Amino acid sequence: MSTDLLSRDQLAGRQGDVWAYISPSRLGKWLSCPLAFRIQYLDGIRSPTTPALFLGKLIHSTLETYYRHRQLGVILGPTDVLRRQSESWSEIAEKEGMEFHSGDDEEALKKQAMDLVATYLAQIPADEPRPLAVEAAVEAPLVDPETGEDLGVPLVGIMDLVLGDNAGPIIADFKTTSRSSEPLEIAHEIQLTSYSYLFRNVSPASEAGLEIRSLVKTKIPKVEIHSYPPRTEVHFRRLFVVIREYLDALDRGRFHFRPGWGCGMCDFRNAHCRTWSG
Repeated sequence: MSTDLLSRDQLAGRQGDVWAYISPSRLGKWLSCPLAFRIQYLDGIRSPTTPALFLGKLIHSTLETYYRHRQLGVILGPTDVLRRQSESWSEIAEKEGMEFHSGDDEEALKKQAMDLVATYLAQIPADEPRPLAVEAAVEAPLVDPETGEDLGVPLVGIMDLVLGDNAGPIIADFKTTSRSSEPLEIAHEIQLTSYSYLFRNVSPASEAGLEIRSLVKTKIPKVEIHSYPPRTEVHFRRLFVVIREYLDALDRGRFHFRPGWGCGMCDFRNAHCRTWSG
């Protein structure tokens, strides 16, 4: 098994098989609720695209376009970026199966998307380093750094942005959020450590740091950039402990429900979760 850069078509073709690869999003879903993981990834039940999820995907697509041009040395102005976002709206809405309650709701979401992107573009420095990678899908074998054991299943992740900073590469992840606050680092640890692991498999240099770039959906939009240090041996040890438990759960078919605060945001909580009896 080798380290590879994947195309989106290659990745999409392997979505249905939970043994094909491990990803930060699959680990995150399993950690939050094994039953929700089973419903989504084993039973194949997909929840409807919500306005918040659609907004996040639209903004990711817009920033991908912006940074792919930056990668080629072309800096798109805000007007051009927002025009491209507007032109891609219908295509992305159709692809995601997004249905709006009314025309007013759709227009309000369009405005929110434009305001968030405009705020982001106004805040980032004009001399931001040229990207080394944009929306890079990477696959790497999972080899325990302590024991040298190959777990036999690869890790796959998509890094939103890698910047070539003077101090070294910076791995950045975009998020849209409703609240302005310092992200709790441990809540993003699996994702950040996974990206670091993947990056170190394709790069001769380790990352100099990691960032969470949050586009905040407050009345007056804000952008918050939070920086975190490079991953350590402890981070990787913790990641592999979680991965081993995840693989054990897959092998044993154990997917119990895990009630908590996240249930209020789970689309499976009524029709599927309430009928589960163990």
